[in-house]
Amino acid sequence: MGWVPWWSESRSSGGVFGFTSYATAEEVTHGIDASHLTAIITGATSGIGFESARVLAKRGTRVVMAVRNVGSGSKAKELILEETPTAQVLVLELNLSSLQSVHEFYKSFTALNLPLNILINNAGILGGPFKLSSDGLELQFATNYLGHFLLTKLLLEVMVGTVKDMGVEGRIINVASDAHRFGFAGGFQLEKLDDEKSYHAYLTYAKTKLANILHANELSRRLKLEGANVTVNSANPGIVVTRIIRNYRFLEIVAPFIESLLARLMLKTIPQGAATQCFLALHPCVNGVSGKYFGNCSYSKRTRSASDPKLAQQLWEFSEFMLSLKSF
Repeated sequence: MGWVPWWSESRSSGGVFGFTSYATAEEVTHGIDASHLTAIITGATSGIGFESARVLAKRGTRVVMAVRNVGSGSKAKELILEETPTAQVLVLELNLSSLQSVHEFYKSFTALNLPLNILINNAGILGGPFKLSSDGLELQFATNYLGHFLLTKLLLEVMVGTVKDMGVEGRIINVASDAHRFGFAGGFQLEKLDDEKSYHAYLTYAKTKLANILHANELSRRLKLEGANVTVNSANPGIVVTRIIRNYRFLEIVAPFIESLLARLMLKTIPQGAATQCFLALHPCVNGVSGKYFGNCSYSKRTRSASDPKLAQQLWEFSEFMLSLKSF
């Protein structure tokens, strides 16, 4: 869930690439033939993750739905096939809060011997009481950021290999949020990310979204140095009322009323919320564009901390250190 303030940018005026914030994922990918591509989408059973899977499959992309609940994933696959009977959709289990599960997903995917052109790091959780993952990490940080960091690290070799074989640009999209603007509150103290005393549900979420952007920035920089034909960008979906608010029962109850009152001012529908990540995944007008922050299918402003190369490098080194503490 990301924040696009209605008073700072018009929803009805097109951005650099001609799309407004009212544009849907289907509209921004209209006419694109993606039948030669393979994509992995995390958190693809509901919300903007499912919508992204549905639209990419409709455009011909082979879609691998990386999901925590395989039963829910299978039902989501059936819905996609009902609409697009020719769609190529696979469902694989992935619990991003477990580093072991990320490794198991990687093994399952590579066993299929498939190419990989697109990775959409979409899954996420918001809020809730302080809780540790199975690896002893704060749950939001583990799920929203570190699990995706490891997943991307493992899959990168497959994507680079695909790029060399096919000659088609690889694309990685980290779903972030304008909540990252609050992620530096109190400082981005990496050593305190698992500290229950300093835990604040929403601010911790904001830090994970800041981390998603910094990860994209640093990975983009490294890939450019290597000369790899892979782009990495961050996407802000805007405010979309989806299952990510499940830790806030009150919000779930009032969501229909909020939507009816504020929809035209601030909120986005799920098809609109999925537009930017689908745009970044498929549209040819962003060929070669990397290390940027997008919202409403256009360039968007990010905070100074979200553009800080030293902070991005510190986070990268910290992430590598955290992974080195685990054996698989």
